Amino acid sequence: MDKHARILVVDDNENIRNTVKTILEDEGYIVDLAATGREEIKRTEETAYNVALLDIRLPDMEGVELLKLMKDAVPRTRKIMVTGYPSMQNAVAALNKNADVYMIKPVDIETLLKTVKEQLQLQENEREFSEQKVAEFIETRVKEMSTVHV
Repeated sequence: MDKHARILVVDDNENIRNTVKTILEDEGYIVDLAATGREEIKRTEETAYNVALLDIRLPDMEGVELLKLMKDAVPRTRKIMVTGYPSMQNAVAALNKNADVYMIKPVDIETLLKTVKEQLQLQENEREFSEQKVAEFIETRVKEMSTVHV
């Protein structure tokens, strides 16, 4: 699933957005951009993303608030919070609101790529686990139904 994964980069700084987009696209990912929380919400309503890189400070809302509002894809979109204003309070709030990773700017490129890859692997593991559980459920129901009708 790694390559061709769809990633949304949300940051109010155009240079950061474009730089991250270029780096991720060079790795084979499909990348969309958003400059505001509202723009991010609209994009997640229209498109399923594997990963969202979210700046914690946006012009129209805090990234932590955005975590509550954004629509998840199935399997769940992996959320990486990125901030230039690190604090224990921000980190705890982000993780409590379903952020999967909390990173501090400036982010090392190799660390970012490694983190994205790890999050995609975790997402794939969740998808496989979900499929296995559905298959087990169906198998159990079929057995139950066949014993009822015998």
